[in-house]
Order: sequence, then C-alpha cells, then structure tokens
Amino acid sequence: MRPRVTMVLAVVAVLVGGGMLVPAAYAQLSGGDGPSSLGGFGGGTEQVPAPAPSAPPSPTLADAPVSVDFRGDFFSWALMDRTTGTVTGAKNMNRTSSTESMLKTWIVSDYLRQLGDKEPSAELKKAASVAIRDSNDDGANRVYRAAGGSYQKQPGNKLNPVLQRAVKICGLTDTRAGTVPAYLGWWSFTEMSPRDAVRLGDCIADGKAAGPKWTKWVMNEMANVRGSIKSQQEKSGGGKWGIIDGLPASIKAQGPVSIKNGWTRLAYDGNWHVNCLAVTDKWSLAVMMRYPGAVGLWYGSKLCASVATQLVTPQPGAALKVPQQPIGKL
Repeated sequence: MRPRVTMVLAVVAVLVGGGMLVPAAYAQLSGGDGPSSLGGFGGGTEQVPAPAPSAPPSPTLADAPVSVDFRGDFFSWALMDRTTGTVTGAKNMNRTSSTESMLKTWIVSDYLRQLGDKEPSAELKKAASVAIRDSNDDGANRVYRAAGGSYQKQPGNKLNPVLQRAVKICGLTDTRAGTVPAYLGWWSFTEMSPRDAVRLGDCIADGKAAGPKWTKWVMNEMANVRGSIKSQQEKSGGGKWGIIDGLPASIKAQGPVSIKNGWTRLAYDGNWHVNCLAVTDKWSLAVMMRYPGAVGLWYGSKLCASVATQLVTPQPGAALKVPQQPIGKL
C-alpha cells in the first residue's frame, strides 16, 4: 500500500504545480500581470498610447462649384493645381476676352528673359517695376518696345512676336490677336482665355517666362502690387484688389501671393473688361469678365474675390461652408 500512496501524492503534487505554473506562463506570454492585461480581472493594465492626432491639411485652393450673381456679357474662371498641372474651371474657360494690363507680367518677363544675366538700364528696370506694381502704361510700353514689340498689325492679324513667344514658351492654346478694328496691333487687346491665363501664371512662376535670373524679381514685383480701386489715374492705377481680397489669412501666411489685374472701361462696347490673376507655389487662378460700364470696378473686384473664397479648401467653419459674398445686382 505504501508505494501506491506515494504515487498518489506525486500525482497531486504535479497537478497542483501545473495549476500554479499555467497563469504565470500566461502572464509572461501576454506581457502583463496575467489575465487582467487582456481586460480580465487583476490589478495591472497595459498602457497603450493613443495615436497622435493628424494635423489638419493646410488650406489651399482646389476645384469646387462656383456660384456668382453675374449680369454681363462674359464671365469665366480657371484654376491650375501647379503640383499636377491640372486645369479646372468654368465650362467656358476656353473662351477669350481682352487681357488689358494683366499681360504686362508677360511683357516684363519676356524682356528680362532676353537679357539673360545682363542688367537693364536703371530707367528700364524702373519702367518694368512700375508696369507691374502700379500698372503703369507708359512703363509697360517702354518695356514692350525694348522686348521687340510693335504696334503695327501683323500679316494675317497674327500675334506680335513678343506675344507669339508667350504662346510658344507657355503652351497657350486659345490666345490670339485682338479683332477690334480700331485697336489692331495693340498688346492690351490680345485675346486670352482663363485657362491660358493660369498657364501664363504658371509659366512666370516656374521660370520659363523670365528665366533663372529674373523670375524671383518678377514674382516679387507681383507680390508688391499696390494701390486700391480708388487710386486710379489716366495711365496707371492701384491694382491690389480682387482675388487677394478673397483669400483667408491662413493662405496668405503660407507665402507670397503674386497678382496682376487688368481693367479698362472701353468705349467700343461700353463694358468694363476686368481680369484677375494670382499665383502661388501651389496654384494659379484667373477670373475674367465683361460687364456694363455703368457699374463700377468694385463689382469686378468682388466677383474675383468671391471665386477665390469659394475655392478655398478645407472651408473654414464647422459646416465647412462659406456663404456666397454679396455681389449686388446690375
């Protein structure tokens, strides 16, 4: 009987020992103090750090529905995502209107690119600066002639060579010479579409237009356009309005916004011809329109600002919506 008792006691000892070892081994495998580390009963819990909150995307401009209360002959807009080269916009973004002073950015860029590493005379450099900053017509005309431009109608009413280079260098597809008989050969009556305008903005910003030495200079002049709608003279005027007014501070804080507007109230059709162009390292936006001259320049400025505001993404506010800016009626 004694050996049998001894065997029974040995079996009991093995079972008891095994029962004590299993939880310990489980605790080691689970990495905690036993079952409690998996949410069971016990004293300790494993602290798992919460994932760091992702930073909200930086606001930018992106394609979105645009709605404005427009009364006039022509309204259109286009936006280029400069990181992809994609152009989106209104259905009629390939339609054209006269460029007016918006084209001064190309005239200055074309002249400076031809200089290469050379410096222009102090007089011509000043003319180039005020052509952009103050939209000065006399300055733009001096630079235009220095770039090789003329005011003569070209055979077949083709673009002047200065503007032909814009088409070739910037890949423009809709731009053509103006067709108003009294103004044939004038650079300001060059017809351009909004989608060509954003291509022009991209062409200036990426260095093709003005070349490596002068691109930063041109973009800086555009970023320092000055003067309000109220500061208008016969051959120059304040041009800091439009798209820039529709951008939130969060976008302006990311870096310079380079702009150039064009505006003229023309006798031959009685309309304001208003164009807005703005470029950053991320996007290029153009808004172009024609509307009755009885309404002020402020109307076109508000339309440009409204388009920019509606394209901001993400939209500010909990509902991610911005109410349409009041434009007024003609």
